[in-house]
Amino acid sequence: SGEFSGIGAEIGVKNSQLVVVAPIAGTPAEKAGLRPGDKILAIDKLDTAGMDANMAVEKIRGEAGTTVVLTISRDGWSQAKDISIVRAKINVPSVTWEEKNNDVAYIRVMQFNDDTTPMLTKAIKQIKNKKITKVILDLRNNPGGYLDGAIEMASEWIPQGKIVTEKFSDGTTNDQVSLGDSDLDGFRTIVLVNGGSASASEIVAGALQDHKKATVIGEKTFGKGSVQDYEPFADGSALKITVASWYTPSGKSINEQGITPDIEVKEEWDKEAVGQDIVVDKALELLK
Repeated sequence: SGEFSGIGAEIGVKNSQLVVVAPIAGTPAEKAGLRPGDKILAIDKLDTAGMDANMAVEKIRGEAGTTVVLTISRDGWSQAKDISIVRAKINVPSVTWEEKNNDVAYIRVMQFNDDTTPMLTKAIKQIKNKKITKVILDLRNNPGGYLDGAIEMASEWIPQGKIVTEKFSDGTTNDQVSLGDSDLDGFRTIVLVNGGSASASEIVAGALQDHKKATVIGEKTFGKGSVQDYEPFADGSALKITVASWYTPSGKSINEQGITPDIEVKEEWDKEAVGQDIVVDKALELLK
């Protein structure tokens, strides 16, 4: 639904460690300084060793106005730090856009939820009305969401062909193909990704890269390319299992491999001035 009370971060387990996949822009998590890749060692002093993502989410979410303390370890830190975060009502539009340099549409996609496709459609209409033909699609720190939204978004650039392939354990495959109606086909496009780009955002980046519809720049993505099925039982319990893996149109595995950018641009948080974004600057330079 795009709304909940919590800190505003996607979390997951990587190499048996609970980590921050991506803080959502403008939320308490981002304002508190959480970054993709941060290791969550404890939640309110409760050790997270062996804790799965669902249990962690349950403990981190809570009523708006209350506080949760995360013990965070980060590469480059000599020791872990406690970060206090005041929970809030999280309601973030999944798609925003603005004009840059009078000829580039900068589209930022926060997540793939119920309103992503209609908001993107509205943005595309406005972009075309302004006669803009250059696009920056920012999928950084986008934790993913609905598969359908990823298919619909990639189809705006790709008129026909595979968007992503699901491969099941028995060897069978299922190709998700373009829906057509490609309003942005032929637009000069750059896709921005980083370690917080996961799941549905990796599907879009991988499809546009493989079909040569965009140049992907930034840092290697998270590598969340697995498909889960969820089966509730009569006693109130449920089973959640991985049933398939995602592959890009050219056959590259997304799961644990991620999407490798065409041009690597590393964000240097501590060196950038407030408001500076060297990855967007690089994209604008390439689109000149």
